[in-house]
Amino acid sequence: MPDTLARARTLTRLLDSAARVPGTGIRFGLDPILGLVPGLGDVAGAVLAGYMVLLGARAGASRTTIVRMIANVAIDAVGGTVPLLGDAFDVAFKANSRNLALLERTLGNGAPSMGAAERPASRMVVWGSLLALALLAAAGITVAYFVVIWIAHALNWDGRTTMAR
Repeated sequence: MPDTLARARTLTRLLDSAARVPGTGIRFGLDPILGLVPGLGDVAGAVLAGYMVLLGARAGASRTTIVRMIANVAIDAVGGTVPLLGDAFDVAFKANSRNLALLERTLGNGAPSMGAAERPASRMVVWGSLLALALLAAAGITVAYFVVIWIAHALNWDGRTTMAR
């Protein structure tokens, strides 16, 4: 499990806090930068964040922890879809840091710390997590498609090139 937490910490640093805005305490990572690519950037960020969810599930995190992690990824992906404001949201929300804190609380002492009612996530929960993340990715791609169509329509672009006369 120390290897799991080390991987999760590395991924969190890369996605949430790899760089600092000069003169401020604001840290950001690859997640808001990926978010600059409409729709697909947020999908890529969700896929990378999904890897951390899978790490937690494989390491024996509880169902509750896995569901909370998926909720953080979903909130981040949906909040990140708003142009420009979504990137600021990514910088502020830091879903990966939240998920790392959940994993450290659950796995940090070397054994999953769960109440009597909580059990490690089953294979069904892991597969459900993958399905939820795939649906989230599909929704992001769909949103990106409709945004591009909307922009093309707003610019009155019909897909044909015109030649100067």
